[in-house]
Amino acid sequence: MVEKNNSDSKKIFPNDFLEIEFTGKTSEDKIFDSNIKEDFEKLFPSSKELPKPFIFSLGHGMFLNGIENFLIDKEIGKRYEIDLSPENAFGIRQQKLVQVMPTNIFSKQKQMPTAGMIFNFDGRLGKILSVSGGRVIVDFNHPLAGKNVKYNINVIRKIEDINEKVKSFIEFLFRKPLKFEVKDKIIIHLEGKEKELKQFIELFSEKFKEVFGMELEIMEVESKESKIK
Repeated sequence: MVEKNNSDSKKIFPNDFLEIEFTGKTSEDKIFDSNIKEDFEKLFPSSKELPKPFIFSLGHGMFLNGIENFLIDKEIGKRYEIDLSPENAFGIRQQKLVQVMPTNIFSKQKQMPTAGMIFNFDGRLGKILSVSGGRVIVDFNHPLAGKNVKYNINVIRKIEDINEKVKSFIEFLFRKPLKFEVKDKIIIHLEGKEKELKQFIELFSEKFKEVFGMELEIMEVESKESKIK
């Protein structure tokens, strides 16, 4: 039998679930994202919320590819500073993503576009660059597209418990906790208004299989209130 080297438990491999602290900065040292308390407070000085731990599975597009690739074969419990080019961060600016729209698109929605405003266009965020002559120029590039960025990362721990992995994955995908259990498959229990999410959750069935190697089942259950009635 081949014994596993103890040092392997400290190394990072694809598919590992990691908890990290991080701060992202532009090349001018301007913070744009962080879950480290001191930097989070600089970014959101009036926020009463506390930064949340960030847990992700390596190699599944849950973080920037440049960071995920960098972390492979690195060690748990260490800090790293990572410099990323636009190609490995938020992409190159593309002129084709700067588009012209008629102002009546906004007026139909009773909106008055002005330069600097950000709108959600069917799931795509666009920044208004200018408004003139019945035309609105909208930029759909990521705000950091074309920029070099750097991340300071503290790799806190590797997640081993399957329930903690599934819990963090569900919250990452759906931005809320959902009841679940893990047997020979992953079963998500939906009750009340959560049942409206069923079709949306089903879209991620293959992703659950890819990450965990298990089928996903969604069960609709009666809420306690319904049973009492």
